[in-house]
Amino acid sequence: MANIKSAKKRARQNIKKREKNLNRKSSIKTAIKKVLLAIEKGEDKEKTLALLKDVESQLARAKCKKVVKKRAASRKVSRLAKKVAAVQK
Repeated sequence: MANIKSAKKRARQNIKKREKNLNRKSSIKTAIKKVLLAIEKGEDKEKTLALLKDVESQLARAKCKKVVKKRAASRKVSRLAKKVAAVQK
């Protein structure tokens, strides 16, 4: 454990930040699973697109907060959009 006051504060901040980042990543994974499940079940077009839009916004937010790398976020969105488009044809 750190001895200096600022180092102690930084350690507390890191713990809070880590928890927030883990929650963000978890919610993104859940949202992705919902989209894949909707595709698998053959849900209606509007619902699937709404779920995809939610994933996109969550990934964009995570990308800005540097929770997910920029290219990883765009790759995940691209792959999901490709699957949604393939099902709708």
